[in-house]
Amino acid sequence: MSDSKLRRRCPKRIIGLLLSLSMAALVAGCATVRMGYNNLDDLSYWWLNAYVDFNGAQTPTVRDELTALIAWHRANELPRVAQLLARVEAAAPGDVTAEQVCSVYDEIRDRLLAVAVRAEPAATQLALSLGEAQLQTLAKKYAKNNAGYRNRWGDRTPAERVERRYDELLKREEDFYGRLEDAQRALLRRQAEQSQADVLVGGVERQRRQEQVMALLKHFQRDRPTAAVAQKEVHALVMRIAEAAPGSEGQAQRERQAESCRNVAALHATTSPAQRQRAAERLRAYRGDVEALMARQ
Repeated sequence: MSDSKLRRRCPKRIIGLLLSLSMAALVAGCATVRMGYNNLDDLSYWWLNAYVDFNGAQTPTVRDELTALIAWHRANELPRVAQLLARVEAAAPGDVTAEQVCSVYDEIRDRLLAVAVRAEPAATQLALSLGEAQLQTLAKKYAKNNAGYRNRWGDRTPAERVERRYDELLKREEDFYGRLEDAQRALLRRQAEQSQADVLVGGVERQRRQEQVMALLKHFQRDRPTAAVAQKEVHALVMRIAEAAPGSEGQAQRERQAESCRNVAALHATTSPAQRQRAAERLRAYRGDVEALMARQ
């Protein structure tokens, strides 16, 4: 696979740092995860560079910080990811509850948050060094991403959005379990039709997070806080993004996650021993990738 194709396929799943910069969930299962992770410093640099266009002074610092972050992640986080995969693999042959599924989601969130927190000093240093032209580059990149999201979801009829959601669910679940039976596909379609996960709301939430990032960066550029003060503000933003919003909006977010957990458990309940064995094998393969990466110090 060419470098350019690899950059397109893996970085958003496996890289991390603030600004839109969050570490990927290895459990998402990028097909080239070993290659991607072992080249993560270069992949991460080029992905981030597309957002802000680093200058000559920033480039070596960013590369060094990425190398250090990845080394920390390999030593500290990959073992936790492997343990999580082992637990899910052990559970795959049996029935699972919605509560068990949500506990896995929570653990993945914790692992992503750990990377974001670890990256805060480097992210703060970078954020304080950004110039006006770089903020404009970031704003244009956000606008381009948002246009792509609207093209994918917003500029569609409700029926088209349901169909796309169903297609994505089917692709994900068949990658995991193998071919689904007609009744299982019908269950997935009902889940897609009845889902509370409004993709238009998701788009609004994306843009609000982008606006929070842009507001913080403009504040840094305008008010020039000390590094210590800036890092506290970066941490506050990380936590606002990571935690459910207050009030009715946060309740809606929690309800959507609970629905997702119920849907996963409901589909798993319909799976055959062969499908569950396939799922366990997939998880074992992911764990093998992670353990191989851990061994490569």
